[in-house]
Amino acid sequence: VKPGDILVGKVAPKSKTELSPEEKLLHAIFGKAGEDVKNESLVVPSGIEGVVIGTKHFSRRGATTKEEEAQLRNKQKETNEKYVEDVRESLTRMMQEIEESKGSPWVPKQPKLKGLTELGKLNDDRIKVIMDNLTEDAPLAKKEGKSNEGQPVRDAISRARKRIFDLEQRRKRAIEYLKRGDELQAGVLEKVTVYVATKRNISVGDKFAGRHGNKGVVSRVLPIEEMPFLEDGTPVDMVLNPLGVPSRMNVGQLFELHLGYLARLLGFRAVTPVFGGATEGEIDGLMTQAGVNTTGKVRLYDGRTGDAFDQDVSVGYMYMFKLHHLVDEKVHARATGPYSLITQQPLGGKARSGGQRFGEMEVWALEAYGAANILQELLTVKSDDVDGRTKIYESMVKGANILEPGMPVSFDVLTSEIRGLGLNMSLVRRDGQVVKEEPVRGDEPLNSVSEKSGSSRAAL
Repeated sequence: VKPGDILVGKVAPKSKTELSPEEKLLHAIFGKAGEDVKNESLVVPSGIEGVVIGTKHFSRRGATTKEEEAQLRNKQKETNEKYVEDVRESLTRMMQEIEESKGSPWVPKQPKLKGLTELGKLNDDRIKVIMDNLTEDAPLAKKEGKSNEGQPVRDAISRARKRIFDLEQRRKRAIEYLKRGDELQAGVLEKVTVYVATKRNISVGDKFAGRHGNKGVVSRVLPIEEMPFLEDGTPVDMVLNPLGVPSRMNVGQLFELHLGYLARLLGFRAVTPVFGGATEGEIDGLMTQAGVNTTGKVRLYDGRTGDAFDQDVSVGYMYMFKLHHLVDEKVHARATGPYSLITQQPLGGKARSGGQRFGEMEVWALEAYGAANILQELLTVKSDDVDGRTKIYESMVKGANILEPGMPVSFDVLTSEIRGLGLNMSLVRRDGQVVKEEPVRGDEPLNSVSEKSGSSRAAL
């Protein structure tokens, strides 16, 4: 399946609204068919491509027809029959184990346990009587009951009782499910889940990590011929940036690297618990034993030119794993999209088609660089200056290059919050004239504060 493919078809009733001219024309040509429903099918989201590997259909048990009730009764009967058959199998196994332990078949003398000799006639009532009267010492004579000789018999009966109890619980759950249906949210009658499997090859931007908090992303993927190689021609699998070691309190990765290399050379498995792991001295001793450089570094050669690198490099074996933060699932771009109703700033996140946050530290970078115009448009027309957004769109349509930033809505939100504390704040020029006076009356609803700035504050 590819993005846009329909996975589950669904139509929903359409609310009666004024028809557009196109819809009126279609209805005039094709009649009233499909007029009162809209397509709400489940489609493959953007960015997902793969193979459907399974579907699940959940439904709440509602009003049933006679045919459905008959099917339900048949399923309950099948469940009960399977339960009786499984119990018969468990009791047969128990009797065999008792016979092996005692050396002879056990014939119960108690009248209420006679059902154990007639397992072919087993039913719910007989199972209940047997379970109520089958004690662990029932097959044992008095002298066996006091000694350890009867322990295998007790164990066999204990296991059988536990198995039968589990079977009873499973049957109860199955019949309860048949009667009630699936547990769904309030108001949901049916639910369909589709599982799509996607194969992802390793790519630049995928996240990897070791066991020491040493996480990072792939920056280059090379053919094996271009990877650095050892003196004997063995290419390395992964090259880590040395900046991931100093000042990061994860020097354990170097110990793991060296110990893994020595374990491979000397043919042993290393187990290093958290507080009782290998010491630096032990690793040095193993290096001497293996006859390798005690620095743990070796000469490495460039795979493209064949020249040796200027400095020796630490090479070894380390456990690295790929985290479920794949770049294919994160890559995302937004031209225009939804805005927050209160602040009028773009929403965040791929799921909401959001924008990238330009935070404090990024602002400091532009301030330090002196890029005042870029910073101004980021804080106004690209964000929550509603008038400016419209003007910038108009200027693009006309082909003009005009930037007229206005008042961001976030400033209006700030003044509204300050008014919520009982403080009236106005914008005043240096000559003392009020730039914009907004009326504040006790009987005025909060969402009808003056719209002189033209900004949208529908949710305030």
